Amino acid sequence: MRLKDEFSHNNDDDDEEETKTMSQCSIGALQQQQKNVVVVVGYALTSKKVKSFLQPKLEGFARNKGILFVAIDQNRPLSDQGPFDIVLHKLTGKEWRQILEEYRRTHPEVTVLDPPDAILHLHNRQSMLQCVADMNLSDSYGKVGVPRQLVIKRDASSIPDAVAKAGLMLPLVAKPLVADGSAKSHELSLAYDQYSLQKLEPPLVLQEFVNHGGVLFKVYIVGEAIKVVRRFSLPDVTKRELSKNAGVFRFPRVSCAAASADDADLDPSVAELPPRPLLEKLAKELRRRLGLRLFNLDIIREHGTRDHFYVIDINYFPGYGKMPGYEHIFTDFLLSLVQSRYKKKS
Repeated sequence: MRLKDEFSHNNDDDDEEETKTMSQCSIGALQQQQKNVVVVVGYALTSKKVKSFLQPKLEGFARNKGILFVAIDQNRPLSDQGPFDIVLHKLTGKEWRQILEEYRRTHPEVTVLDPPDAILHLHNRQSMLQCVADMNLSDSYGKVGVPRQLVIKRDASSIPDAVAKAGLMLPLVAKPLVADGSAKSHELSLAYDQYSLQKLEPPLVLQEFVNHGGVLFKVYIVGEAIKVVRRFSLPDVTKRELSKNAGVFRFPRVSCAAASADDADLDPSVAELPPRPLLEKLAKELRRRLGLRLFNLDIIREHGTRDHFYVIDINYFPGYGKMPGYEHIFTDFLLSLVQSRYKKKS
């Protein structure tokens, strides 16, 4: 956290010489902006993420609350930049992880969102859902689990035998094993028959398809804040359809923002959101187990039940720009991080 007078200009000769080239108007605007800064957030994001996340409405709202977003120059040592209160990032690669880990070690006063090793856990769909499976969350508000799944790392010809041995039931959803946020990692296929499984491309994860009324719940988590939206998903598959259809059906992306179901005329039994206490308990436990504060869950309700839910995907630093009211939720979260650290320091 920055005290407002920490940003006042020095009066040495170099600064005076530099400011002579600036108009009085621009100097005044810069000084006013600096005086209002309380939190400095350095960000290292892909150009696509910058465009979707750092929208003018977020930057303007943040500025009014004393939060300044500053781009991190990846061509300069991170320790030479700043000072930052928070580092916000979503980049991949071993080199970047090493840079961040070193920065966390040498700058313990800076909050890094989130630890790179913890994020890496969500890049693999085999390990991604293990935390949920280990929890076996069940209480008076409902039960949360994960679909039965099987990992195939190579040799598509072996898939039918592996599926039969594991006892998985058709149809099966096939997802890429690596979940790195790329367009390809969001592609999925639905396989209707045993023979067609050989047409799939490992490495992948196979999940038993659970009928869920064609609607999933995208649960955004920002620290302790939770926001839920409805999205259209794959339609239910009846036994009759399963017996008549064969092959693999590919879907480039399911549950994107364009598929919002919040305003659709849905059956109340399908549209009803998961109970808030259940989501709060789930989010709290996952924050602890994953060591992450920025992620979302794709959750479905088994069709014909009211309280049986499955987590089918977890994504790190998802498309918050599509979340209603994200600028309010995110700026409150950033301020709370710095205030919490400032209190501990005091």
